[in-house]
Amino acid sequence: MPTQLPAEEYTARLAAVRTRLADTDADAAVFFSATSIDYLTGFDHIQTERPVLLAVTSDETGITVPRLEVERVEPNPRIDAVVSYFDYPGGKPIETAAELLAGLGVESVAADADGAPGVMGYEGPALSEFLAVEEQSWVPRMRWAKSDAEVALIRESAEWANLGHRYLADYTEVGAHPATASQRASMEASRAMLDTLGDRYDVRVRGDGPVRAGYISGEETALPHGHTPNERLAAGDVLITGASANVGGYFAELERTMFVETYTDEDEHYFELMCELQETAIDAMGPGVELAAVDEAVHAHAEEQGVSDLLRHHVGHNIGLDGHEPPYIDRGWGERFDDATMEPGHVYTIEPGLYTETAGYRHSDTIAVTDEGVEWLTYYPRDLESNVVR
Repeated sequence: MPTQLPAEEYTARLAAVRTRLADTDADAAVFFSATSIDYLTGFDHIQTERPVLLAVTSDETGITVPRLEVERVEPNPRIDAVVSYFDYPGGKPIETAAELLAGLGVESVAADADGAPGVMGYEGPALSEFLAVEEQSWVPRMRWAKSDAEVALIRESAEWANLGHRYLADYTEVGAHPATASQRASMEASRAMLDTLGDRYDVRVRGDGPVRAGYISGEETALPHGHTPNERLAAGDVLITGASANVGGYFAELERTMFVETYTDEDEHYFELMCELQETAIDAMGPGVELAAVDEAVHAHAEEQGVSDLLRHHVGHNIGLDGHEPPYIDRGWGERFDDATMEPGHVYTIEPGLYTETAGYRHSDTIAVTDEGVEWLTYYPRDLESNVVR
Protein backbone atom coordinates (compact mmCIF):
# COMPACT_ATOMS: atom_id res chain seq x y z
CA MET A 1 0.00 0.00 0.00
CA PRO A 2 2.00 3.04 -1.16
CA THR A 3 1.18 6.20 0.79
CA GLN A 4 3.86 8.67 -0.29
CA LEU A 5 6.33 9.31 -3.08
CA PRO A 6 9.92 8.11 -2.80
CA ALA A 7 12.57 10.81 -2.42
CA GLU A 8 14.03 10.09 -5.86
CA GLU A 9 10.83 11.39 -7.48
CA TYR A 10 11.60 14.89 -6.23
CA THR A 11 15.25 14.58 -7.22
CA ALA A 12 14.22 13.72 -10.77
CA ARG A 13 11.72 16.58 -10.95
CA LEU A 14 14.23 19.19 -9.81
CA ALA A 15 16.75 17.78 -12.29
CA ALA A 16 14.17 18.14 -15.07
CA VAL A 17 13.60 21.79 -14.14
CA ARG A 18 17.35 22.42 -14.16
CA THR A 19 17.61 20.87 -17.60
CA ARG A 20 14.95 23.26 -18.88
CA LEU A 21 16.63 26.17 -17.09
CA ALA A 22 19.93 25.39 -18.85
CA ASP A 23 18.21 25.98 -22.18
CA THR A 24 17.32 29.56 -21.22
CA ASP A 25 19.26 32.70 -20.42
CA ALA A 26 17.72 32.88 -16.94
CA ASP A 27 19.69 32.36 -13.74
CA ALA A 28 16.86 30.62 -11.86
CA ALA A 29 13.45 29.06 -12.26
CA VAL A 30 10.85 30.59 -9.96
CA PHE A 31 7.50 29.16 -8.85
CA PHE A 32 4.61 30.82 -7.03
CA SER A 33 2.06 28.02 -7.53
CA ALA A 34 1.51 26.03 -4.33
CA THR A 35 0.91 22.88 -6.37
CA SER A 36 4.13 23.35 -8.34
CA ILE A 37 6.12 23.95 -5.14
CA ASP A 38 4.65 20.79 -3.64
CA TYR A 39 5.37 18.85 -6.84
CA LEU A 40 9.03 19.88 -6.89
CA THR A 41 9.89 19.74 -3.18
CA GLY A 42 7.13 18.01 -1.24
CA PHE A 43 6.47 21.19 0.76
CA ASP A 44 2.67 21.29 0.98
CA HIS A 45 1.04 24.57 1.96
CA ILE A 46 -2.25 26.38 1.49
CA GLN A 47 -2.06 29.27 -0.98
CA THR A 48 -3.32 32.31 0.91
CA GLU A 49 -2.67 36.06 0.97
CA ARG A 50 0.86 35.16 2.15
CA PRO A 51 2.89 34.37 -1.01
CA VAL A 52 5.52 31.64 -1.11
CA LEU A 53 8.25 31.68 -3.77
CA LEU A 54 10.50 28.77 -4.69
CA ALA A 55 13.72 29.49 -6.59
CA VAL A 56 15.69 26.77 -8.36
CA THR A 57 19.16 27.59 -9.65
CA SER A 58 21.62 25.26 -11.33
CA ASP A 59 22.83 23.98 -7.97
CA GLU A 60 20.64 25.40 -5.18
CA THR A 61 17.03 25.79 -4.10
CA GLY A 62 15.73 28.64 -1.97
CA ILE A 63 12.30 29.56 -0.67
CA THR A 64 10.60 32.58 0.87
CA VAL A 65 7.73 31.92 3.26
CA PRO A 66 5.67 33.83 5.82
CA ARG A 67 6.96 33.44 9.36
CA LEU A 68 4.22 30.97 10.26
CA GLU A 69 5.56 28.41 7.74
CA VAL A 70 9.23 28.44 8.79
CA GLU A 71 9.08 25.45 11.13
CA ARG A 72 7.21 23.42 8.54
CA VAL A 73 9.59 24.09 5.67
CA GLU A 74 13.00 24.08 7.39
CA PRO A 75 13.26 20.27 7.73
CA ASN A 76 12.73 19.82 3.98
CA PRO A 77 15.93 18.21 2.62
CA ARG A 78 15.36 19.56 -0.88
CA ILE A 79 15.43 23.23 0.16
CA ASP A 80 18.84 24.79 0.84
CA ALA A 81 17.87 28.30 1.96
CA VAL A 82 14.79 29.60 3.79
CA VAL A 83 14.04 33.31 4.08
CA SER A 84 10.92 34.61 5.79
CA TYR A 85 8.85 37.77 6.15
CA PHE A 86 6.54 38.29 9.14
CA ASP A 87 3.14 38.48 7.45
CA TYR A 88 1.12 40.31 4.80
CA PRO A 89 0.52 43.22 4.46
CA GLY A 90 2.98 44.18 7.20
CA GLY A 91 5.74 42.16 5.55
CA LYS A 92 7.03 42.59 2.01
CA PRO A 93 6.72 39.18 0.28
CA ILE A 94 8.02 40.13 -3.16
CA GLU A 95 10.75 42.37 -1.83
CA THR A 96 11.84 39.49 0.42
CA ALA A 97 11.85 37.16 -2.57
CA ALA A 98 13.97 39.65 -4.52
CA GLU A 99 16.46 39.67 -1.64
CA LEU A 100 16.63 35.87 -1.65
CA LEU A 101 17.24 35.84 -5.40
CA ALA A 102 19.92 38.50 -5.11
CA GLY A 103 21.63 36.42 -2.42
CA LEU A 104 21.67 33.49 -4.82
CA GLY A 105 23.32 35.66 -7.47
CA VAL A 106 20.18 35.72 -9.63
CA GLU A 107 19.58 38.62 -11.99
CA SER A 108 16.96 37.06 -14.28
CA VAL A 109 14.36 34.34 -13.79
CA ALA A 110 12.03 32.07 -15.72
CA ALA A 111 8.88 32.25 -13.57
CA ASP A 112 5.48 30.60 -13.59
CA ALA A 113 3.97 34.07 -13.06
CA ASP A 114 5.19 37.65 -12.83
CA GLY A 115 4.26 37.89 -9.19
CA ALA A 116 2.12 36.08 -6.62
CA PRO A 117 -1.52 35.25 -7.40
CA GLY A 118 -4.09 37.67 -6.04
CA VAL A 119 -5.96 35.39 -3.65
CA MET A 120 -7.61 36.18 -0.29
CA GLY A 121 -7.01 39.90 -0.71
CA TYR A 122 -3.34 39.82 -1.68
CA GLU A 123 -2.23 42.73 -3.86
CA GLY A 124 1.47 43.01 -4.50
CA PRO A 125 4.01 44.26 -7.00
CA ALA A 126 5.16 42.34 -10.03
CA LEU A 127 8.39 40.43 -9.68
CA SER A 128 9.63 42.17 -12.84
CA GLU A 129 9.83 45.42 -10.88
CA PHE A 130 12.93 43.94 -9.21
CA LEU A 131 14.63 41.79 -11.86
CA ALA A 132 14.21 40.45 -15.38
CA VAL A 133 11.37 37.93 -15.76
CA GLU A 134 10.39 35.60 -18.58
CA GLU A 135 7.36 33.39 -17.98
CA GLN A 136 7.26 29.59 -18.23
CA SER A 137 4.77 26.79 -17.54
CA TRP A 138 7.17 23.87 -17.11
CA VAL A 139 5.64 22.11 -14.13
CA PRO A 140 2.04 21.95 -15.42
CA ARG A 141 3.42 20.35 -18.58
CA MET A 142 5.60 17.94 -16.59
CA ARG A 143 2.51 16.83 -14.69
CA TRP A 144 0.66 15.63 -17.81
CA ALA A 145 2.28 12.19 -17.51
CA LYS A 146 2.53 10.52 -14.12
CA SER A 147 5.35 8.26 -13.02
CA ASP A 148 4.70 4.70 -11.90
CA ALA A 149 4.92 5.91 -8.29
CA GLU A 150 2.30 8.60 -8.89
CA VAL A 151 -0.06 6.17 -10.60
CA ALA A 152 0.36 3.81 -7.64
CA LEU A 153 -0.85 6.55 -5.27
CA ILE A 154 -3.85 7.30 -7.50
CA ARG A 155 -4.62 3.58 -7.66
CA GLU A 156 -4.52 3.45 -3.85
CA SER A 157 -6.82 6.47 -3.70
CA ALA A 158 -9.28 4.57 -5.88
CA GLU A 159 -9.28 1.68 -3.39
CA TRP A 160 -10.35 3.94 -0.52
CA ALA A 161 -12.76 5.88 -2.70
CA ASN A 162 -14.47 2.58 -3.43
CA LEU A 163 -14.85 1.94 0.31
CA GLY A 164 -16.19 5.45 0.87
CA HIS A 165 -18.70 4.96 -1.91
CA ARG A 166 -19.78 1.61 -0.46
CA TYR A 167 -20.48 3.26 2.89
CA LEU A 168 -22.35 6.03 1.08
CA ALA A 169 -24.65 3.51 -0.57
CA ASP A 170 -25.16 1.73 2.78
CA TYR A 171 -26.18 4.93 4.57
CA THR A 172 -28.51 6.19 1.82
CA GLU A 173 -32.20 5.58 2.45
CA VAL A 174 -35.56 7.28 2.25
CA GLY A 175 -35.71 10.02 4.87
CA ALA A 176 -31.95 10.45 5.14
CA HIS A 177 -30.47 13.91 4.68
CA PRO A 178 -27.83 13.90 1.92
CA ALA A 179 -25.47 16.08 3.98
CA THR A 180 -25.43 13.85 7.03
CA ALA A 181 -25.32 10.62 5.02
CA SER A 182 -22.28 12.02 3.19
CA GLN A 183 -20.59 13.03 6.43
CA ARG A 184 -21.22 9.62 7.97
CA ALA A 185 -19.80 7.76 4.97
CA SER A 186 -16.75 10.03 4.84
CA MET A 187 -16.09 9.59 8.55
CA GLU A 188 -16.42 5.79 8.55
CA ALA A 189 -14.23 5.35 5.48
CA SER A 190 -11.62 7.76 6.87
CA ARG A 191 -11.54 5.89 10.15
CA ALA A 192 -11.06 2.57 8.35
CA MET A 193 -8.29 4.06 6.22
CA LEU A 194 -6.43 5.59 9.16
CA ASP A 195 -6.81 2.43 11.24
CA THR A 196 -5.46 0.32 8.36
CA LEU A 197 -2.56 2.52 7.29
CA GLY A 198 -1.59 3.79 10.74
CA ASP A 199 1.72 5.63 10.86
CA ARG A 200 2.32 4.96 7.16
CA TYR A 201 -0.32 7.52 6.20
CA ASP A 202 1.24 10.72 4.89
CA VAL A 203 -0.81 13.38 6.68
CA ARG A 204 -1.98 15.98 4.17
CA VAL A 205 -5.38 16.86 5.54
CA ARG A 206 -6.44 19.66 7.87
CA GLY A 207 -9.56 18.88 9.85
CA ASP A 208 -11.31 16.70 7.30
CA GLY A 209 -10.63 13.00 7.01
CA PRO A 210 -8.67 11.52 4.12
CA VAL A 211 -11.77 10.03 2.43
CA ARG A 212 -14.58 12.16 1.07
CA ALA A 213 -17.85 10.70 -0.17
CA GLY A 214 -21.10 12.50 -0.90
CA TYR A 215 -23.73 13.34 -3.46
CA ILE A 216 -26.20 15.81 -4.85
CA SER A 217 -29.79 14.74 -5.23
CA GLY A 218 -33.09 15.54 -6.89
CA GLU A 219 -33.25 18.41 -9.35
CA GLU A 220 -29.78 19.60 -8.32
CA THR A 221 -28.40 16.69 -10.37
CA ALA A 222 -29.56 18.52 -13.51
CA LEU A 223 -26.75 20.99 -12.77
CA PRO A 224 -23.30 19.47 -13.43
CA HIS A 225 -21.94 21.32 -10.38
CA GLY A 226 -25.10 21.30 -8.30
CA HIS A 227 -25.26 21.80 -4.53
CA THR A 228 -26.44 19.42 -1.85
CA PRO A 229 -30.10 20.41 -1.34
CA ASN A 230 -31.60 20.88 2.09
CA GLU A 231 -34.23 18.20 1.60
CA ARG A 232 -34.44 14.61 2.76
CA LEU A 233 -34.29 11.78 0.29
CA ALA A 234 -37.49 10.35 -1.16
CA ALA A 235 -38.23 7.26 -3.24
CA GLY A 236 -37.40 7.89 -6.89
CA ASP A 237 -34.73 10.51 -6.22
CA VAL A 238 -31.78 10.59 -8.62
CA LEU A 239 -28.35 10.89 -6.99
CA ILE A 240 -25.00 11.82 -8.50
CA THR A 241 -22.34 10.64 -6.10
CA GLY A 242 -18.67 11.39 -5.71
CA ALA A 243 -15.90 9.73 -3.73
CA SER A 244 -12.15 10.22 -3.46
CA ALA A 245 -9.29 9.82 -1.01
CA ASN A 246 -6.12 11.78 -0.34
CA VAL A 247 -3.13 9.46 -0.66
CA GLY A 248 0.19 11.30 -0.55
CA GLY A 249 -1.57 14.34 -1.99
CA TYR A 250 -2.92 12.41 -4.99
CA PHE A 251 -6.56 11.72 -5.85
CA ALA A 252 -8.72 9.42 -7.94
CA GLU A 253 -12.30 10.30 -8.84
CA LEU A 254 -15.26 7.94 -8.58
CA GLU A 255 -18.79 9.10 -9.42
CA ARG A 256 -22.01 7.17 -9.99
CA THR A 257 -25.61 7.89 -10.90
CA MET A 258 -27.82 6.15 -8.34
CA PHE A 259 -31.54 5.91 -7.63
CA VAL A 260 -33.37 5.75 -4.31
CA GLU A 261 -35.50 2.58 -4.29
CA THR A 262 -36.95 3.00 -7.78
CA TYR A 263 -36.50 4.69 -11.15
CA THR A 264 -38.61 5.65 -14.15
CA ASP A 265 -38.40 4.45 -17.73
CA GLU A 266 -36.92 7.85 -18.58
CA ASP A 267 -34.26 7.40 -15.88
CA GLU A 268 -33.34 3.99 -17.31
CA HIS A 269 -33.16 5.40 -20.85
CA TYR A 270 -30.77 8.20 -19.99
CA PHE A 271 -28.75 6.05 -17.59
CA GLU A 272 -28.06 3.48 -20.30
CA LEU A 273 -27.21 6.15 -22.86
CA MET A 274 -24.82 7.78 -20.38
CA CYS A 275 -23.07 4.46 -19.84
CA GLU A 276 -22.76 4.01 -23.61
CA LEU A 277 -21.13 7.43 -23.93
CA GLN A 278 -18.64 6.62 -21.19
CA GLU A 279 -17.82 3.26 -22.79
CA THR A 280 -17.41 4.98 -26.17
CA ALA A 281 -14.85 7.32 -24.64
CA ILE A 282 -12.87 4.59 -22.89
CA ASP A 283 -12.91 2.35 -25.97
CA ALA A 284 -11.41 5.25 -27.96
CA MET A 285 -8.57 5.86 -25.48
CA GLY A 286 -5.00 4.63 -25.72
CA PRO A 287 -1.40 5.73 -26.24
CA GLY A 288 -0.99 7.99 -29.25
CA VAL A 289 -4.70 8.83 -29.45
CA GLU A 290 -5.53 12.48 -29.98
CA LEU A 291 -7.39 13.98 -27.04
CA ALA A 292 -9.82 15.73 -29.36
CA ALA A 293 -10.67 12.42 -31.05
CA VAL A 294 -12.05 10.95 -27.82
CA ASP A 295 -14.30 13.94 -27.23
CA GLU A 296 -15.39 13.82 -30.87
CA ALA A 297 -16.27 10.12 -30.60
CA VAL A 298 -18.56 10.84 -27.65
CA HIS A 299 -20.27 13.76 -29.39
CA ALA A 300 -20.74 11.68 -32.52
CA HIS A 301 -22.45 8.90 -30.55
CA ALA A 302 -24.60 11.43 -28.69
CA GLU A 303 -25.61 12.92 -32.05
CA GLU A 304 -26.59 9.48 -33.35
CA GLN A 305 -28.75 8.90 -30.27
CA GLY A 306 -30.35 12.33 -30.46
CA VAL A 307 -29.04 13.55 -27.11
CA SER A 308 -26.18 15.86 -28.06
CA ASP A 309 -28.18 18.81 -26.73
CA LEU A 310 -28.05 17.20 -23.26
CA LEU A 311 -24.24 17.32 -23.03
CA ARG A 312 -22.94 20.13 -20.85
CA HIS A 313 -19.16 19.62 -20.66
CA HIS A 314 -16.22 17.81 -22.19
CA VAL A 315 -15.47 14.14 -21.61
CA GLY A 316 -12.92 14.47 -18.82
CA HIS A 317 -9.67 15.79 -17.46
CA ASN A 318 -6.32 14.69 -16.12
CA ILE A 319 -6.17 14.15 -12.36
CA GLY A 320 -3.44 13.82 -9.74
CA LEU A 321 -2.39 16.47 -7.21
CA ASP A 322 -5.35 18.59 -8.31
CA GLY A 323 -8.90 17.48 -8.96
CA HIS A 324 -8.71 19.04 -12.43
CA GLU A 325 -5.43 19.08 -14.33
CA PRO A 326 -4.52 19.53 -17.98
CA PRO A 327 -4.66 18.07 -20.49
CA TYR A 328 -8.42 17.99 -20.98
CA ILE A 329 -10.33 15.59 -23.19
CA ASP A 330 -11.83 18.35 -25.25
CA ARG A 331 -12.30 18.95 -28.97
CA GLY A 332 -10.49 22.27 -28.66
CA TRP A 333 -7.36 20.87 -27.04
CA GLY A 334 -5.64 20.08 -30.33
CA GLU A 335 -5.95 23.72 -31.32
CA ARG A 336 -3.70 24.67 -28.38
CA PHE A 337 -1.02 22.00 -28.46
CA ASP A 338 0.69 20.15 -31.31
CA ASP A 339 1.34 17.14 -29.08
CA ALA A 340 -2.20 16.87 -27.70
CA THR A 341 -2.17 13.07 -27.62
CA MET A 342 -2.56 10.54 -24.86
CA GLU A 343 0.61 9.00 -23.50
CA PRO A 344 1.43 6.24 -21.00
CA GLY A 345 1.21 7.79 -17.54
CA HIS A 346 -1.70 10.07 -18.37
CA VAL A 347 -4.54 9.55 -15.88
CA TYR A 348 -8.01 10.80 -16.81
CA THR A 349 -11.47 11.05 -15.36
CA ILE A 350 -13.98 9.85 -17.96
CA GLU A 351 -17.32 11.47 -17.21
CA PRO A 352 -19.56 12.43 -20.13
CA GLY A 353 -22.92 13.34 -18.60
CA LEU A 354 -26.46 13.86 -19.81
CA TYR A 355 -28.57 16.57 -18.19
CA THR A 356 -32.31 16.98 -18.68
CA GLU A 357 -34.49 19.70 -17.22
CA THR A 358 -35.14 17.62 -14.11
CA ALA A 359 -32.15 15.30 -13.54
CA GLY A 360 -28.57 14.51 -14.45
CA TYR A 361 -26.90 11.19 -15.29
CA ARG A 362 -23.11 10.86 -14.94
CA HIS A 363 -20.60 8.20 -14.00
CA SER A 364 -16.95 9.15 -13.59
CA ASP A 365 -14.13 6.61 -13.60
CA THR A 366 -10.40 7.21 -13.30
CA ILE A 367 -8.56 5.60 -16.20
CA ALA A 368 -4.78 5.37 -16.67
CA VAL A 369 -3.23 5.21 -20.12
CA THR A 370 -0.66 2.40 -20.39
CA ASP A 371 1.76 1.14 -23.03
CA GLU A 372 -0.80 -1.45 -24.09
CA GLY A 373 -4.02 0.54 -23.74
CA VAL A 374 -5.79 1.61 -20.56
CA GLU A 375 -6.20 0.50 -16.95
CA TRP A 376 -9.39 1.10 -14.96
CA LEU A 377 -8.32 2.40 -11.53
CA THR A 378 -11.85 2.81 -10.14
CA TYR A 379 -14.06 -0.25 -10.12
CA TYR A 380 -17.36 0.34 -8.32
CA PRO A 381 -20.18 -1.39 -10.27
CA ARG A 382 -21.56 0.67 -13.15
CA ASP A 383 -24.75 -1.23 -14.07
CA LEU A 384 -28.22 0.03 -13.28
CA GLU A 385 -29.34 -2.52 -10.70
CA SER A 386 -26.13 -2.17 -8.68
CA ASN A 387 -26.85 1.53 -8.40
CA VAL A 388 -30.37 1.33 -7.02
CA VAL A 389 -30.37 1.88 -3.25
CA ARG A 390 -33.01 -0.20 -1.50
